[in-house]
Amino acid sequence: MSLIGEERKRIILDMLNLEGKVRSADLAVKLQVSGEMIRRYLEDLEAEKKLRRIYGGAVKMELTREEPPYLKREVVRVEEKKRIGRAAAELVEDNDVIFIDDGTTTMQIIHFLQNKQNITIVLFSFHVLHLLMDYQNEGLFTGQIYFLGGRVMSKYSRVTGGMAESMAGNFRVDKAFISVDGLMMDSGITGFDLERGYLIRKISDLAQLTVAMTDHTKFGGVHPYQIIEMKDIDVIVTDVAAPSQWMAALKKSSVSWIHAE
Repeated sequence: MSLIGEERKRIILDMLNLEGKVRSADLAVKLQVSGEMIRRYLEDLEAEKKLRRIYGGAVKMELTREEPPYLKREVVRVEEKKRIGRAAAELVEDNDVIFIDDGTTTMQIIHFLQNKQNITIVLFSFHVLHLLMDYQNEGLFTGQIYFLGGRVMSKYSRVTGGMAESMAGNFRVDKAFISVDGLMMDSGITGFDLERGYLIRKISDLAQLTVAMTDHTKFGGVHPYQIIEMKDIDVIVTDVAAPSQWMAALKKSSVSWIHAE
């Protein structure tokens, strides 16, 4: 494959990573090549396990239809998650009531709350709870902690269900920090767990500000259940600048973008 061919394949993957799906006809117009050439590029990329061909185009390769266990997620892109956590923590103000989701990215906020006063944290993740308890026992966190009760999901180290949703309704949440399984402009945040989706939607409705925290690898991902729509997100904190293809949709939905450098 020539250098120009490799560059075209990179463009195809960039489009796929943002949109989750590409059409062969659109690719032929954009790259100014024949449909046959596009077919060859897609065949090569499918052989490299970088996409999955479908009729008329291709979709982003999803390695699993099931949420990975927490311990597997914990060791992926650690430095990017730390930067995202630091940037998100700057949104927290003294006396805030905040919700922290169960993701390995959202829990990074905790490391950067030492100088915040009188913070109340609402959560439903055992991993986030244990980290907060360690900080509190060391005198590094002096706020209040509230753990939502519900059905225990041992594999993912969290609780879920109607009991947790009911308890969440007792809080006036200033800022909700939400983790992301997949993010697209037309479908918002999608995830693997329907019951978790109900709980996150409830908390997002209660929150004055909903903040999605994710690294760029979740862009273009679509999973079985919609968690919240793009119009319900106020801020996205991530490790890259906003893609130019998304700018119009972000403006339309009044979503702010924070690049954690």
